[in-house]
Amino acid sequence: MLHLAHAQTDRACGVLLGSAAGDALGAGYEFARVSPDLVPEMIGGGLGNFAPGEWTDDTAQAVAIAQVVATGRDLRDGESMDEIARGFARWYAGDPPDVGIQTGAVLSRAGATPSAAAMTAAAREVHDRSGRSAGNGSLMRTGPVALAYLDDPEGCVETAMAISALTHFQDHAQEACALWSLMIRHAVLTGEIPVFDDVARWMPNAAVWRERLRNAESRPPSDFATNGWAVGALQAAWSAIAHTPVPEADPSRHLADALTTAIRIGHDTDTVAAIAGALLGARWGMTAVPARWRRILHGWPVIDSRELERLAVLGVTRGEGTKYGWPAVEHIDYVPLQYGRPALARHPHDDGVWLAGATALDRLPEDVDAVVTLCLTGRTQVPDGIEQITFRLQDVADPESNPNLDAVLLDAARTVRDLRREGRTVLVHCVAAHSRTPTVGIAYAMLRDVPLAEATAAVCRVLPAASPNAGFRAALARFDNRWRNVA
Repeated sequence: MLHLAHAQTDRACGVLLGSAAGDALGAGYEFARVSPDLVPEMIGGGLGNFAPGEWTDDTAQAVAIAQVVATGRDLRDGESMDEIARGFARWYAGDPPDVGIQTGAVLSRAGATPSAAAMTAAAREVHDRSGRSAGNGSLMRTGPVALAYLDDPEGCVETAMAISALTHFQDHAQEACALWSLMIRHAVLTGEIPVFDDVARWMPNAAVWRERLRNAESRPPSDFATNGWAVGALQAAWSAIAHTPVPEADPSRHLADALTTAIRIGHDTDTVAAIAGALLGARWGMTAVPARWRRILHGWPVIDSRELERLAVLGVTRGEGTKYGWPAVEHIDYVPLQYGRPALARHPHDDGVWLAGATALDRLPEDVDAVVTLCLTGRTQVPDGIEQITFRLQDVADPESNPNLDAVLLDAARTVRDLRREGRTVLVHCVAAHSRTPTVGIAYAMLRDVPLAEATAAVCRVLPAASPNAGFRAALARFDNRWRNVA
């Protein structure tokens, strides 16, 4: 098992979060007339009359795969493949509002509790009847396969093709899944968008796929509106990624910008954006997915964005989790790390915001109805009925440990501001309120037009043990010079 750095784990989580975000963003525009100037939002609606932030069949099927990946078993064993097939069947049995024609035809034939062999046979039968089965419905769900095989590119190809074949028999679909899974794998490990040579040695029919990617790179995204099949959808997603500039001021913004490009192509907007989002998330990480999206992301089987993060972490750790047993642990005991009296204080510039250490979660102030979390917490640590928004933020000065640090601090501060505008009382916490909590508290004060020096002094006065690390202090200085006036 690979031992991933913090940035790599962030990117692994980004695979599921980026794909789900693209899916939910694109859902409201599927097969509709799309303006070239559209700035998509999670409006809901679409073919399935989805709620705002609700993902579609794309992410639902990816979740069925991710749940098996999270067990740590090799997906190539018969039991795991059977469990994936049964997961697809459980989702289909719930009468989902939007199912691809190819996938629906296979699942209706496969039955309520199919084996992988039975489902694959049904896919072959559907193919034989129509003469084609290269729709995009297996490519849209392939991201979790990459997480299972970060240390095994050959296994990644074999498994991606086998899972595709559960519903899509034709080689175009299976090879597309192999290619996209390899590209996602490369991005998670390296933090780079791959070029074809990075994955070519493991690809079947490499010359064909090299030319298909080159074609997508050389033509504008709008040329790929015929994207209901696997090749067209992959080219649409790749063209959108390749033709969207990476912003110099905030490179992680490339994720949101490229999803906008993907959706503006039109036609199968949710699927193209889901496909693009998996690779964009693998490059830029969960920390590039804005909290305003993550707050409302949800879908089958009644889970939210935090569960997608947990599934991703369990997937890349072979089901073992990380520090403290997270994310499977119910409660993390931070009492020994408080170093004296537990921190809890009202924000000096907004008494509707509490600044705290993690032990405050065990006895929340009565007025708190939203929690902004900057460290790991157990599954039940925040009481039911309290909204929890998490940010991946390490108390480490080295910028390599905190990808997209500036964007994360801005996003966290904006989230506190948004919650307050909704009339919520917010508790912001990390482990002991020494570094992460005061940093976000200072950034929030700066959004309220408090100068950096004054904000720092005031927050540190109410949190006497506060001492933001050098990396955070440098980020706050950049925040003061670059972000505060546009936030």
